[in-house]
Amino acid sequence: MRLAVAEWNGYVSPVFDTAGRVRIVETDSPAELEGHVAEITEEDAARRALRLVELRVDVLICGAISRPLEAMIAAQGIRVVPRVCGPASEVIQSFAISQTLPDEFAMPGCCRRGGGHGQRMRRRQGDGGGNRKRCPWPPS
Repeated sequence: MRLAVAEWNGYVSPVFDTAGRVRIVETDSPAELEGHVAEITEEDAARRALRLVELRVDVLICGAISRPLEAMIAAQGIRVVPRVCGPASEVIQSFAISQTLPDEFAMPGCCRRGGGHGQRMRRRQGDGGGNRKRCPWPPS
């Protein structure tokens, strides 16, 4: 599987819409988990989505992403794993093992990766992710 992680200074980039690079990794080969960096200079959302197709990406891991861009990327058959933060290398290693990410990589303010509706209710019911480790963003 070909994985792209929006990257900034060794961390998952906080906003994919303005990210300038992605780390491309072949998760099928443990030796390839370092991958290589590809530039994304396209500002237009449609061109940005097509750049990922050009890079033959199967899965994109990113921080925040606008809904229109996420929809364009998904329409190209690319799985989007949004609202992720933390050291890019740790995110890659974790995802390579199980094809999912634990809640410890959720962006601050995101109870669960599903996001949106229901977060307030889960907090009221005591399931607000209080036992989750704090995501290391921003880097200190």
